[in-house]
Amino acid sequence: MAEPKKTNYLTGAAILAATVAITKIVGFIYKIPLFNILGDAGAGHFNVMYYIYNLLLTVSTAGVPVALSRLISEARASSRPLQAKRYYSVGLVTFGAIGLLGSALMYIFAPQLSSFMKDPQVVLGVRLLSPAVFFACVVSVLRGYAQGHNDMRPTAVSQILEVMCKLIFGLAIAWYLKSMAYPVPIIAAGAIVGVVIGLGISVPVLAVMRRRVAASSPSTLNLDQPISRLDTAREILRVSIPITISSSVLNVINLVDTSLVRGRLASGAGFSGEQVDILYGVYSKGCTLFALPSSFATPIAVAVVPVIAAALASRQTTDAKSTMESSMKLTNLFAMPAAVGLAVLSRPIFDVLFPGSNENGPMLLSMLGIASYFVCTYLITNGILQATGHEKLALLALPVGGLLKICVNYVLVGSPSVNIAGAPIGTLCCYVLITLLNIIFLTVKLPQRPNYLKITLRPLVCALLMGAAAWGTQRIGDMYLYPFLGGGRMASAVCLVLSILVGVLAYFALIISLRALTKEDILLLPKGAKIANMLKIR
Repeated sequence: MAEPKKTNYLTGAAILAATVAITKIVGFIYKIPLFNILGDAGAGHFNVMYYIYNLLLTVSTAGVPVALSRLISEARASSRPLQAKRYYSVGLVTFGAIGLLGSALMYIFAPQLSSFMKDPQVVLGVRLLSPAVFFACVVSVLRGYAQGHNDMRPTAVSQILEVMCKLIFGLAIAWYLKSMAYPVPIIAAGAIVGVVIGLGISVPVLAVMRRRVAASSPSTLNLDQPISRLDTAREILRVSIPITISSSVLNVINLVDTSLVRGRLASGAGFSGEQVDILYGVYSKGCTLFALPSSFATPIAVAVVPVIAAALASRQTTDAKSTMESSMKLTNLFAMPAAVGLAVLSRPIFDVLFPGSNENGPMLLSMLGIASYFVCTYLITNGILQATGHEKLALLALPVGGLLKICVNYVLVGSPSVNIAGAPIGTLCCYVLITLLNIIFLTVKLPQRPNYLKITLRPLVCALLMGAAAWGTQRIGDMYLYPFLGGGRMASAVCLVLSILVGVLAYFALIISLRALTKEDILLLPKGAKIANMLKIR
């Protein structure tokens, strides 16, 4: 029986990992046209609204699916089906009430929240977004129920449904409001409504899928005596609250940091309210691209946790070390070229994706591109710490890095000569410190630690040479191809695509010829054996 359970678990992990990647990519596709509709100032307003919502969402729901899935799974494993049902029913009532309270607080205190974020123009958007907290709480309970039955499909379906609704409804509403010449803050508020629609539609869809999950569960004649509803609620909260606190740390840091950056641009650097909106907005555009590489690191971090944990449980420390090294090198192999590419091609990327943006955009993206590598490394080292039983150490690094980010931003963003450039510098410092702390924890705590030089040197050399090839191609394209094509956005896009294509081909050739990619690395990927055979990598 052990092997089917392991297979089901790994299949579920793969489903969730693939879903994370899909939703991140679709979310990225959604924000490119949206930010072009909104402009620099509107992009800033949108991000402020979303940060407020995201914090309240995390506080209300972060620990719910994990807590319910664990408790329901434990109850089912111990032949207590009535207790499993009680966890669901009590969880639905408890977190439904918490969601209603969260939505009410978000609506009532929208002016105060907006003032704290130094953006009073987002009051309407915050209020329009407030029902999403209630819907998210209900959705989280339904997801937790399915996960407790080892069925990850409802979670995957709902997440994809939500992001597609954001894409379709959010863009449609924003485009309509802009065509009717509404002010930018109202257009941004309309765009955020897609989030509410997506979550609202997910509730009945998940409710139907929950019935199917329940119907497919094996019946049992064991009529257990469940604990009281009050004790059940206490048990759910006992498990979910620590998870919620740990998940909220980064969101709190981002919320405080956003308020700080906007406030220091005004009070320290001396910019007007309109200039603050524009500068923070162009920084928000850069952050959208900055977040993309990490969407590919998350599936790797999810996939390696059970593999490393199983190896350590079987006392196969050599296999555990090999998996750690392969996962970190695999992360390096895509995170390094992504970071270098964003850095060296930041100007044409901004010109093509966000034409007419503030002139600071490429410079901000260049620094955020480098920071994206450290985010990916932080994610994979975090996963390794969790797999090896050192999750508390992983949590320790986050607030330390966040505090550094806040301090750096306070000083640099408030300087008139640095201003908004201080924000990506703070982000870079934050994730460099978190990554270094995680690596120190791994070095101190693991008896067989990864060989960091081995997994970093060759991917770094390949990424730097790739960056040189892409940068050189872009310069040649700017000098000869751009004027030949008549200039404009389309000519810039052709030059950019050509530079990326040359960079990708050069990088692929380099990692094969320098043996930076091995068969052991590829086997970590889905269909890894087939990929290795196709590429003739031994």
